[in-house]
Amino acid sequence: QLRLVESGGGLVQSGESLRLSCAASGFTLDYHEIGWFRQAPGKEREGVSCISASGGYTKYVEPVKGRFTISRDNDKGTVTLQMNSLSPEDTAVYYCAAVPPVEGTARVMCAMDMEQEYHYWGQGTQVTVSS
Repeated sequence: QLRLVESGGGLVQSGESLRLSCAASGFTLDYHEIGWFRQAPGKEREGVSCISASGGYTKYVEPVKGRFTISRDNDKGTVTLQMNSLSPEDTAVYYCAAVPPVEGTARVMCAMDMEQEYHYWGQGTQVTVSS
């Protein structure tokens, strides 16, 4: 079964940090564009950050710019989302998702505006930030 597995969520206080990790089960993350999404209670799921297959291109949604950093280690097959200066507005279930390569070729960039491009999803990890 091909799936992604997130880890690293938890309960922290405002201003603290968390590091989320995403790993693949049943396949490798090589050549896959990876995105992190989140869904807060009562809200639609939104893209947070993405990273290209090579790791050379990253993108962030405006509210997390300067606080979150996405990175990947293709040798280890993991993608990490470092989240600093967390606020209660960051409370959500965080999901990682993967865009597979097309005919063996991955895109140079990444995007978060078309969720249907992301074929593989994790089960989500809860991040709760108390004030």
